[in-house]
Amino acid sequence: MSNSFTCKTCGRDFTVPQAALDKYPGWTPQVCLRCKDAPKGPAGRGGGGGRSGRSRGGARRRSGGGGSTASKELNLPLAEVRQRFSGGPQTGVFTDGACSGNPGPGGWGVVWVRDGEVLIEDYGEDPDTTNNRMELQALIVAYQLLPEDAEETIYSDSQLCVSTINEWAAGWERRGWRRKGGEIKNLELVKQAYALAGQHPKVELRWIKAHDGSLWNEYADSLATAYLRSTL
Repeated sequence: MSNSFTCKTCGRDFTVPQAALDKYPGWTPQVCLRCKDAPKGPAGRGGGGGRSGRSRGGARRRSGGGGSTASKELNLPLAEVRQRFSGGPQTGVFTDGACSGNPGPGGWGVVWVRDGEVLIEDYGEDPDTTNNRMELQALIVAYQLLPEDAEETIYSDSQLCVSTINEWAAGWERRGWRRKGGEIKNLELVKQAYALAGQHPKVELRWIKAHDGSLWNEYADSLATAYLRSTL
């Protein structure tokens, strides 16, 4: 069951799963995900690009930004993922990114789950990107899905992304977004992800081991590699 709202930015009607509304009593969504996720800067190596779409059990495609190479991903359709895996946490927001070539075409995936039920899933692709941009883009979308007072855990299998947000970004910001070792790669995405993390003080970002039997990590992986398949 979902409730309908009207986006204050574009005027379109959009829905939010009732389970998400029940989790955060009093929360009234103001902006649809399309407007909330609208690019604020370049998302791929060459800027925008890609397709977009969204779902609760369907999905949405968009261009974006970071993680593992597609050759290291399982590239399984969602139905097969559900058949093969059952382990890992059953509540949280799971993210993943993939890229073929690095740089090359890539994708990202996000799934928000509560007690094993998919609340929202989202995925996108970029024709010219890198692994880390796809991981970062997935992380950005994960934060954007959540109300600012949400008490949730975001799971990423990118140690680089987790360390960037949890350990390094604060120091870089204090130094004017500079680091001792040289330039900060994908700075616009790092800044956006770090700002969103600050807006969600009760959300924990945690690393999860890739391809270790976790159903929802594999599910996010499947969304991230959807650009390689003709069916989701």
